[in-house]
Amino acid sequence: MSIKSLTAEQSEFQTFCRAWLEENRPPQHPVPLPQAAYEVTDPSHLTYLSDWQAKCYEAGLIASDLPKEYGGHGMTGCQQIASNEVRAANVPYFINWIGLGMAVPTLLECGTEEQKKTFLPPIFSAEHIWCQGFSEPGAGSDLASLQTSAVKEGDQWVINGSKVWTSLGHFAQYMLLLARQDKGNKYGGITYFLAPMDQPGVTVKPIHKMTGESGFNEVFLEDAVVGDHLRVGAVGDGWKVAMATLTSERGAGVGVGAVASESPALVMKQLIQLAKDTQRNGRSVWEDPVWRDRIMKVYERTEASIYNSRRSRLKPLNGGAMRIPLQGKLTGSEIGQAVHQIALGILGLKSSLYVGDAKAPANGKWPLGYMNTYTGTISGGSSEIQRNILGERVLGLPKTK
Repeated sequence: MSIKSLTAEQSEFQTFCRAWLEENRPPQHPVPLPQAAYEVTDPSHLTYLSDWQAKCYEAGLIASDLPKEYGGHGMTGCQQIASNEVRAANVPYFINWIGLGMAVPTLLECGTEEQKKTFLPPIFSAEHIWCQGFSEPGAGSDLASLQTSAVKEGDQWVINGSKVWTSLGHFAQYMLLLARQDKGNKYGGITYFLAPMDQPGVTVKPIHKMTGESGFNEVFLEDAVVGDHLRVGAVGDGWKVAMATLTSERGAGVGVGAVASESPALVMKQLIQLAKDTQRNGRSVWEDPVWRDRIMKVYERTEASIYNSRRSRLKPLNGGAMRIPLQGKLTGSEIGQAVHQIALGILGLKSSLYVGDAKAPANGKWPLGYMNTYTGTISGGSSEIQRNILGERVLGLPKTK
């Protein structure tokens, strides 16, 4: 949205956002934050980030455009402005990114009025942290093969099974849960629940990554209980509801302010500065035409991705399959990987110096970031799955086995 296209209300709100973010920028936490919200494991980071999100919500930077009866601020066309200004201000990310980016769009599309009024406000304020319980040890890319069971007992469901790659599971009060109520129907046998995490039948165990971080978890559900009033959609409609969640995770959902990491434009600026600051053979890497050409090529891809994201706000440009947001997840994650690959090449042998090493450039930001880019190309549907979706649903190509 260009400055010329803003209404008087939107222009005033943009000015407010910039001033508010500058005046209310929180002091740095004594312990550096992880690069992204999904890697937060320190309880003090949780408190710091939850307080920051609550403050932003109160100021109107979260749920800007949603109706007031759901805890929103009732504006029009202001959420994208707020999100852009948050990213540009280089302030901390929002901890409740699964709640904001997945739970909220899903509930708005598929939830009951009671569910919307009950669950949305505490998501906005980070009072309730959410996690996602979709993938299982035997059901990742083929999600519909999930085996976690849901058995109806009166007005409750008894859940047994396990989930994996559960970001924020160690802090969450609720899980977006897929479970199977009918083993004889692959797609129609799945039901969608809002599952409370604080109960005896739920055990959360961290998964330690090669980065040394443990933001992912495995969650074991043993006779966990979920009330039928926490079911989203009809019994057996879980796959349809899950598609709404996955569409949001891949960038095509209703925006409410889910800022979970640094903006691509900011990371690109950091890469260029790294090239200018790094000396090799008596000159900066930026002065080397070969390296500068590599950087400019990925810069062009980054800018194209940003402008494509802006085009996605116009429904006629998206087509029925939300092609621009879906391809944005694919291209954005792979661009991020390319940026970090170039950074490691610029650093040379120094790229082997990791987080915690006193001599590591930027405290090991680039090698850590590079390893974490593989999360982006796998989570929410791997790049291969994304290409299949785009080929089949957008280009109309035949399905392959």
